[in-house]
Amino acid sequence: MQIRTIGIDLAKSVFQIHGVDERGQTVLKKQIKRAQLAEFFVNLPACLIGMEACGSAHHWGRKLQAMGHDVRLMAPQFVKPYVKTNKNDAADAEAICEAVARPNMRFVPIKTVEQQSVLSMHRVRQSFVAARTAQANQIRGLLSEFGIVVPQGISKIAQCVPDLIEDATLDLPGQFRTLIDGLLEHLKELDRQVTELEGKIKAWHRQCALSSKLEKIPGIGPVTASALVASIGDARNFKDGRQVAAWLGLVPRQHSTGGKQALLGMSKRGDSYLRTLLIHGARSVIARARLCLDTDTWLGKLIERRNPNIAAVALANKNARIVWALLANDREFRPDYAVA
Repeated sequence: MQIRTIGIDLAKSVFQIHGVDERGQTVLKKQIKRAQLAEFFVNLPACLIGMEACGSAHHWGRKLQAMGHDVRLMAPQFVKPYVKTNKNDAADAEAICEAVARPNMRFVPIKTVEQQSVLSMHRVRQSFVAARTAQANQIRGLLSEFGIVVPQGISKIAQCVPDLIEDATLDLPGQFRTLIDGLLEHLKELDRQVTELEGKIKAWHRQCALSSKLEKIPGIGPVTASALVASIGDARNFKDGRQVAAWLGLVPRQHSTGGKQALLGMSKRGDSYLRTLLIHGARSVIARARLCLDTDTWLGKLIERRNPNIAAVALANKNARIVWALLANDREFRPDYAVA
């Protein structure tokens, strides 16, 4: 009996495989070690393969696609309802096999090696930024224990703290001064690493035509543009701009019943990193728009009647839809564009 659909439960060393034929009957249940997986599928006729979008999923998706298989990735929360019994590898593989064959299932596009490389730089930069903020807060907190308050802003630490630890009039032990000096050096190193990664991201951004196109949108800079292009990939995988906004968690949550529509706050689903970049970019546009408020524009009217936070999310939502329109239809951004 020919295998038509296979579900793979990915793991670190041992993978569980569940296969069915054209009638949905189980014809394969097997555990395979990592080293044997490629050899097993290269000798198998082309079939539909489903996997959860988790660690190494994009790597195996590319390898299996190169062998001629139709590979589809799914978000784990969409697979969970198909697990019939207690959680184990065999039950997970069976659930994946059943979920991938559903006609209304939503799939995750398989990323290229270049996309994963760019996103890796973004993730490492994000971790360095978080570590830099934590280090700055630690220095600020330690100094406050000795009655020294540093002005707000991470740049103020590099400006003020070296002079403070050199000030002989302050009652600070020599051991503590040495400690703060070491923490300042660590903070400078983190800042250097963040700057270095931002330079690499901007260099890739300048070489990518799609990313350079998105930079023209107000509120989207090189970092946001490169992250969007690497994450979205082929924008035609999305039906429209609203799907992109929903994918980023920028649309309202819904709790409707009995014909009564109830919309709540934004859903916050999807990639929080992309959503944060878009909202921070929108805040900068709103801050500049407040200096010369034009009540005839869409943004001017929005700022007048709504809270700044709501306006920032609305503008981020709009920018996400514009991003889809530019990428899916291969267009250039026009500030004076008007809907027909």
